[in-house]
Amino acid sequence: MERNNFKNKKTNKKIHNVKIGYFLAYRQLKHASIWTTSLIVIVMMLTFLNLVVVNGILVGLIQSSIQASEERYTGKVIISNLTQKSIIENSGEIENVLKNLPNVTDVVPRVLAGGSIQADYRRILKVEETPNKAQGTISGIVPSSEDKATGLSKYVVDGSYLDDNDKDGVLVGAFLVHELTPIDAVGFTQLQNVKVGDKLKLTVGKSSKEVYIRGFMKSKIDNIDARVIMTESELRKLIGRSDTNVSEIAVKMTPGSTELDALRIKEILSANGYDYDAKIQTATEAQPKFLKDLKSLFGLLGTLMGSIGLVVASITVFIVIFVNTLTRRKFIGILKGIGISSKSIEYSYIMQSAFYAIVGAALGMLVLYGFLVPFIDAHPINFPFSDGILYAPIGGTMWRVLALFLTTIIAGYIPARMIVKKNTLDSILGR
Repeated sequence: MERNNFKNKKTNKKIHNVKIGYFLAYRQLKHASIWTTSLIVIVMMLTFLNLVVVNGILVGLIQSSIQASEERYTGKVIISNLTQKSIIENSGEIENVLKNLPNVTDVVPRVLAGGSIQADYRRILKVEETPNKAQGTISGIVPSSEDKATGLSKYVVDGSYLDDNDKDGVLVGAFLVHELTPIDAVGFTQLQNVKVGDKLKLTVGKSSKEVYIRGFMKSKIDNIDARVIMTESELRKLIGRSDTNVSEIAVKMTPGSTELDALRIKEILSANGYDYDAKIQTATEAQPKFLKDLKSLFGLLGTLMGSIGLVVASITVFIVIFVNTLTRRKFIGILKGIGISSKSIEYSYIMQSAFYAIVGAALGMLVLYGFLVPFIDAHPINFPFSDGILYAPIGGTMWRVLALFLTTIIAGYIPARMIVKKNTLDSILGR
């Protein structure tokens, strides 16, 4: 019984100290200079934005590339031929199964073949000249279906998109044209001085065909920009295929579908034995390892750079609270002399620090989600290999709010503790 009474008294004392601390903090903030308070809050807001935005831009650089690949190329699930085969066997069956699965909106088949394109092929070359030629993957598509699912026509930067009945037109990826993507690498060849309407010689194996450039593509997706795209029916004729099997199937799903939904699609296909006919991957699994490593690296760099801002903000709060307590040292001594506990005084400065952090972070989140994120989503940063976004998931942002809150409280507590622990009489007399 006595032990319970002791605990209750201790709890009541803590609550009393917190209430007194709140009262002191409220009075001090109420009578503080509005300019000083505003300046500290702005520092907190900018620190929060520095923590989130620097990391968000760096990670967003890679995240936007991943999202673009999913939207423009792979879909949520990408099915490709096994290493030892050039086609996906039972492609028709797989497509029919996919079309009847929940959440699947589009099934996009593609026929692929290795080949080359050559300009000025009728001209006789001099001994020292090299052919105006490029090697790449030839992709056969149904243009209307591809465009409906991936919006491929939006990435035709010059010329026009293909028609389903186009018999001799091709789209050429930017990587294969020197003027669009200058690449000077040993063994890598690109077309030089070509334009829309030029005639090319398209060669796959021993078969060749004269085609015309309908347009050039620049999607910032390697697997698209390094391809020559033509209608599926014409590519089948060129390579002499009469079956319905394809080399690649992209599966688009309803907006909001998660990685778990994509995994269910993969599991269903595997349960039907189609993993023996094709390589089945979710978009996440199909991501190159270097992209995942870059995302982690940029996230770490962003956190390190943001942490510098956090340290600067902590020092700012420390100096402000320290100067405040130093100038109010006599007043603090009087408070202690009339019976106000040291804990109550310390709590008051902790609450002031918490106020600065909470208001600063709240304003920062308002700027972040009310302006920066929607603005950059609408106007992506034009990097050479991706359209950069500001990647700021709410979970990660809240962790940064917590980091700012804790460091600010510690920065406010330390100087308050330094002054409060001084002898009461010395504080009153200014010694």
